[in-house]
This record gives sequence, structure tokens and C-alpha cells, in this order.
Amino acid sequence: LTMANFISRVSRLSFEYSLKYMAASAGAHLVDGFAKHRADEIIRRSKKTVSGSKNPVDGLVKFLNDEGYAANVHPKAIGLELCQHHCPIAHVAAEYPQLCEEETAAFSKILGTHVQRLATIAHGDGVCTTFIPQLGSKGKKIEKTQTSNRKQSKR
Repeated sequence: LTMANFISRVSRLSFEYSLKYMAASAGAHLVDGFAKHRADEIIRRSKKTVSGSKNPVDGLVKFLNDEGYAANVHPKAIGLELCQHHCPIAHVAAEYPQLCEEETAAFSKILGTHVQRLATIAHGDGVCTTFIPQLGSKGKKIEKTQTSNRKQSKR
């Protein structure tokens, strides 16, 4: 067990038990609030990367990779498929799905269009998959991304 793995395990346990304590002592609404706050932080922290990218999808993929999600995007006939091959919070999100729901809402805000979560690691799927339709909320076509299927984070 390396020091990094030890710290990662302690962090995951702290996160998990903190949410369990919040839910047990103050109610599920506090966990809902935490999930919303986490999503707001994703939006806030991703702004620089997303705004500095050629298009918002590539920026979001880069941000997610920097955060350890091993993300990439695949073009589909009527949109894009965002895949996250790793989820640092999957073990907790399995018990608290509102974390995934709020993350999906954050992606929608970041990209300026409706997105649809198709699968989650927390639900037992092999990959978290989010569909991004071809048209943005303002009717602007989302440009094809520069991210290919083969580019993934090495985390």
C-alpha cells in the first residue's frame, strides 16, 4: 500500500462517512445540498479550462481528465457521447445518486445545452456515459471536438 493509495482510501472513507453522518443526523436534504454545492464547484472550477478551449466539450473533457475521470468523447449520428472511464466518487455515488444527478446538471450548464446521463459507474455500468445533443440551447451547432477515442487520461 503506497502512501498515495493510503491517502486516497482515507479520503474516500472520510467523504463516505461524512455524507452518511449528514444524512443520518440532519436528513437527506443536507446531502442534496452537498451534491448541489459540489456541482456548483465543478462549474466554477471548470470555467477557465472550458473558456480556454476551442469548444466547450473539449474543455470539459480536459477538465475531467485533470480531475482523474479518464474522460473522452465519441461522435454519434445526432450528437456526442461523453465517457468517463473512472469515477473517484463511484463508491459514494452508489449510495447517494444525487451526486451523479447534480454532476449531470453541471455538465448541462457548462455546455449550455441539455445533456442526458445514459449510464453510471455508481449504478454498476462500466463507464459513466452522457449524451450531448448536436444542437446547443441557443440553436448553435456544437463543433466536432478535437478529442479522439484514443486520448484518455493516464490516471
